[in-house]
Amino acid sequence: MAPPQRCPLCRQTFFCGRGHVYSRKHQRQLKAALERLLPQVEAARKAIRAAQVERYVPEHERCCWCLCCGCEVRKHLSHGNLTVLHGGLLEHLASPEHKKATNKFWWENKAEVQMKEKFLISPQDYARFKKSMVKGLDSFEEKEDEVIKEMAAQIREVEQTRQEVVRSVLEPQAEPDPEEGSSVPGSWKGMNSQVASSSQQLSQLDTQPAPELDWMEMGQPLTFIGHQDMPGVGNIHSGATPPWMIQDEEYSYGNQQIGPSYEEFLKEKERQKLKKLPPDRVGANFDHSSSTSAGWLPSFGRVWNNGRRWQSRHQFKTETAARNKQQSHKAKS
Repeated sequence: MAPPQRCPLCRQTFFCGRGHVYSRKHQRQLKAALERLLPQVEAARKAIRAAQVERYVPEHERCCWCLCCGCEVRKHLSHGNLTVLHGGLLEHLASPEHKKATNKFWWENKAEVQMKEKFLISPQDYARFKKSMVKGLDSFEEKEDEVIKEMAAQIREVEQTRQEVVRSVLEPQAEPDPEEGSSVPGSWKGMNSQVASSSQQLSQLDTQPAPELDWMEMGQPLTFIGHQDMPGVGNIHSGATPPWMIQDEEYSYGNQQIGPSYEEFLKEKERQKLKKLPPDRVGANFDHSSSTSAGWLPSFGRVWNNGRRWQSRHQFKTETAARNKQQSHKAKS
């Protein structure tokens, strides 16, 4: 019997030796795995002639699984804030380590020989990709320079319009009228004197006490209802305690008990327990607070005594006869 071996494609252990790689299941799994990797390799081959350079984004950190080498490979090649699409995968496919692992993988799994060249990149193709990558970097820099120039032109245009608006607002105030040039200083003096007189009038109004209005005189639109200030009692404006914060003498928090007592709580707890029991049970209506004597248990013919049952029966009969004789003598007397 052949030693057990593990197949990573079928994910199972087989005992048939090298015959497993020729089975239909293994060949089907191998074909499906190669078809999953083939579209990524074809997209990378298209980038050999025309390399695409873009600005770096976190999505460019994606990796793909190389079936031949059994490891993850970075799909794109990033440096700084620039990314060359499919650069990492092309670099891996052109490496001699990948070529050696591909030959070994094809030999061990008996894959189709015609498909092996699709998963390899020759050194000539990789050199052509390097040249196209240099051209792509130059074109990307040119586009970035054009974008920067356009942004700079827009900034200059906005700044120029802003300066023109500011100049158009300030020019009429700065340029005096030539016909009334002699009267301008006098007008400024007159305006200053008017401002000074108005400020003096305002200061006089502030120093004068406010006159008390007579709300009872005729012609007033409001009705006077009297002063609401209570002597000896403050209000919220004077910093007094609000009425809802004043503690009443009759109902002080120290004497008033909030909620039921602990004994009432225990009683209510017992009631809730009894409610869960069936109402027709034995002793449901029994009053536990009633007092009972020590002889509350009736006599059942010496059932609770030691000895045989017939002895208890005879003792019960003799006691019953003696009790009947005593009752008959009492009735005769």
